[in-house]
Amino acid sequence: MSLKKWLDNGWLVKHEASVPEIGELFRAMERDLIDCRVAELSPDWRLTIAYSAALRAATAALAAEGYRPDREQQHYRVIQSLTFTIGADRDLIAEFDLYRKKRNVSSYERMGMISDLEAARMIELAERIRDLVHVWLEHNHPELIG
Repeated sequence: MSLKKWLDNGWLVKHEASVPEIGELFRAMERDLIDCRVAELSPDWRLTIAYSAALRAATAALAAEGYRPDREQQHYRVIQSLTFTIGADRDLIAEFDLYRKKRNVSSYERMGMISDLEAARMIELAERIRDLVHVWLEHNHPELIG
């Protein structure tokens, strides 16, 4: 499988990334990484904000490759695309997808189910994804870093 195959399947659409777009994604991601550390917030909300930061980083990588997800299963596709963009390993993808599912349940079905430890681990994962995407962009798409 490849991003081209995903495009052919209708899971992605072509997209031309720009320096301002990538910059805005990284600024929003950094803001999220600050906000998710506010101790007064519930673990559910801290995890959701950290998840958003990681998703922004993955979205930046996908955009840099010339794609954006189609409407269906957007978050899932962005997460899975890290395999093809930054070369993320199966463990990172599985962990990120696990937090996608936890976020969905805590947001739409059962609030209060996220522990402080889970929120902290999602924050660490978001930071790791941010760093991986940034290094990858520097090596593969330096023209998109402002």
